[in-house]
Amino acid sequence: MLFTPKKIFLILALSSASLQPQAVEIGQLELPDMGDSSGTLISPAQEQELGAAFFRSLHSKIEINQDAEVHHYIQSIGRQLVANSDLPSNPFHFFVVLDNQINAFAGPGGYIGINSGLLLLTESESELASVMAHEVAHVTQRHLYRAFEAASQLSIPTAAATLAAILLGTQSPALGQAALIAIQAGSIQFQIDFTRDNEKEADRVGMQTLAKSNYNPRGMPTFFERLQQSSRYYGQNIPEFLRTHPVSASRISDTRGRSNKYPYKQYPDSQGYLLTQAKLRVMTSKKQKDALNYFQNRKHLGTKNQRAVTRYGIALIHLENQDYAAAEQAFQQLTLQYPQQPQYAYALAKTALESQKYNKALVLFKTALKKFPNNNALKMEYISTLLKAKKPQQAKAVLDTLNYQTKKQPLYFELLAQSYADLNQDAESHRYIAEYYYAIGQTSFAILQINLAKKAKGINFYLQAILNQRLAFFLNEENERKLNK
Repeated sequence: MLFTPKKIFLILALSSASLQPQAVEIGQLELPDMGDSSGTLISPAQEQELGAAFFRSLHSKIEINQDAEVHHYIQSIGRQLVANSDLPSNPFHFFVVLDNQINAFAGPGGYIGINSGLLLLTESESELASVMAHEVAHVTQRHLYRAFEAASQLSIPTAAATLAAILLGTQSPALGQAALIAIQAGSIQFQIDFTRDNEKEADRVGMQTLAKSNYNPRGMPTFFERLQQSSRYYGQNIPEFLRTHPVSASRISDTRGRSNKYPYKQYPDSQGYLLTQAKLRVMTSKKQKDALNYFQNRKHLGTKNQRAVTRYGIALIHLENQDYAAAEQAFQQLTLQYPQQPQYAYALAKTALESQKYNKALVLFKTALKKFPNNNALKMEYISTLLKAKKPQQAKAVLDTLNYQTKKQPLYFELLAQSYADLNQDAESHRYIAEYYYAIGQTSFAILQINLAKKAKGINFYLQAILNQRLAFFLNEENERKLNK
């Protein structure tokens, strides 16, 4: 499948325009009649291929969250929204970018990224869900398909890399520069109008999805208002996202009017939302002291559950400081007080793991998994503990039970490679570490690992065939990338 630089930029305009100002009333919205691209210029399978390549390219440019709990949470919100969208059977992939900038974007293939900075700016789960529902709407309404109408010639690896480079504002390669030139040559007005129309539709459809998913529709205008207010304090240092996607009064008014048509009721935040915010605050704080002060100042504020989250945040800082006794005491108390909250059980077991009490950690993880058998975050950490406890066969057995989505994560390939290494199966170990490198966009390292696998002893015909096929695939992709540089 081939894409022009112009086409890539149009896809980007749709993907990153999460908070575009609007001038036309939503009720008057008329989308341009551009035809249905599905099955003609790009098939669903081809879009998935581009999406996967896009996601791999992102890994070399930004820090994508690898924490299993954070991933589990954002996926759970995403699944709930998708189930109530126009295309509940479509594949989606939600992930968190560890960056304090306020941003969210939808890429091809249903890859939707949420920056930690945006998640931390939200003051309710419905506000977070409103942004995600807006991005889901871009995908379900075929906005990205429509962008493919601008024709012709870039390979998928180069298309994905260029899209990622421009989207993130990184220094663009020659093709990235060509994309900018193509827009300047005469299509910029079309691009802006097209984006505005689709942004309006994404707000409207996103709000419907939000309400069907049992989130507060008023979360959308409330969050837009917070963005508008926060932009006043940046002065000359306003983030690039708010420069290019300001929140207008008309957009706030439009969404406020729509949200008021829904009956008013209470929408309490889930404990998972509050705990994920606390964990991300610790993970992304440049100064640990700032995070500690944030939690210390809230020790006696809010509800009982909110105070528990504050204790959790402080305990996470203890764990990061290797003060295992203080962390264990706090997590033990929280686990006893909130036995139905998997994050507390996870943190208690993780403390035992970090303090190298592997047998204790194994008991705690096994106990937690009996209570929460479908929690993949617990499973991933349990696998890591089994490997550190020198039990690779058991680790591999648990790896086999993970769901399809989890088996696409880079961490899955890394753990599987370690399992095979500990089982002295070098060829398989190199094979899966190659898949790990490929998943994070490092194809040249994947090629190196496949070549090492081919040199390992005792390879049977079946494995040799797999290695040959993957090597040919990686080499072809790397050659396409180099040819289009």
